[in-house]
Amino acid sequence: MKHRPLTGSITALVTPFHNGKVDTKDLRKLVEFQIKGGINGLVPVGTTGESPTLDHEEHIDVVREVIAASRGRVPVIAGTGSNSTTEAVGLTELAHQAGADAMLVVAPYYNKPSAEGLFRHFSSVADVTDRPIILYSIPSRCGIEIPVSVIERLAGKYTHVRWIKEAGGSVDRVDQIKNALGNDITVLSGDDSLTLPFMAAGAEGVISVASNLFVKEVVKMVNLALGNDYTAARKIHRKMSNIFKTIFIEPNPVPIKTALVKAGIIKSSEVRAPLCEMTTANHLILERALEALKR
Repeated sequence: MKHRPLTGSITALVTPFHNGKVDTKDLRKLVEFQIKGGINGLVPVGTTGESPTLDHEEHIDVVREVIAASRGRVPVIAGTGSNSTTEAVGLTELAHQAGADAMLVVAPYYNKPSAEGLFRHFSSVADVTDRPIILYSIPSRCGIEIPVSVIERLAGKYTHVRWIKEAGGSVDRVDQIKNALGNDITVLSGDDSLTLPFMAAGAEGVISVASNLFVKEVVKMVNLALGNDYTAARKIHRKMSNIFKTIFIEPNPVPIKTALVKAGIIKSSEVRAPLCEMTTANHLILERALEALKR
């Protein structure tokens, strides 16, 4: 399989549910909405896709559905991370067999492995596929970040481990990664609100939650930044800044699913326990933020 660029605007897809089951019809509808909006890639079954509460059969079925619906028009990057190395390896093998273009692999959560443990974990995953692996560092959820030294070791050993989704909330961290690896690493923002400052520091795009609904806006902002037109990109960032924060007013993906229902893109905002529906107060805050964008 020829590797395609994994840069620009990439959506961390929600997984639509209806009556407790994956709603494949709405999932395909969402994929089409993304592609028509100009998205550069899709990530099914990341944490935004509620991967922790999907069983293995559902997990791979969602990957297959997104691959089928996208029909090769954009890369499909399957979320295959786990806090169990054996499980992450197994999911990666299944996603590879299903035809995923790349894998997004989060740092093991809860276990808090050492730097050596992290290196061995990601190495085990990299050993079972020759397709691109995007490392995912999100210390707020995992309790650890992927050290720059580990990224360097992995990039030095594997030609297909040259990407990272960085969600540590620090521009300094982007600087550290780029100073260490330069053009040998592609950094993608993991925070919508930090996409523009991250790109100014050398990131080449975003894996976005907001683009589930605001695909055209995110695509335009990122494309402008990639073209070094930060003045125009900043105008979009300013317009979207409140919604970038409001969609995280409750645990992801609860608010963005609620917004997608309001926009008529999917029919149910259903999430799986232990997640639950938004509070009335926060629902009102979200509605106000969405209405403000229309002015």
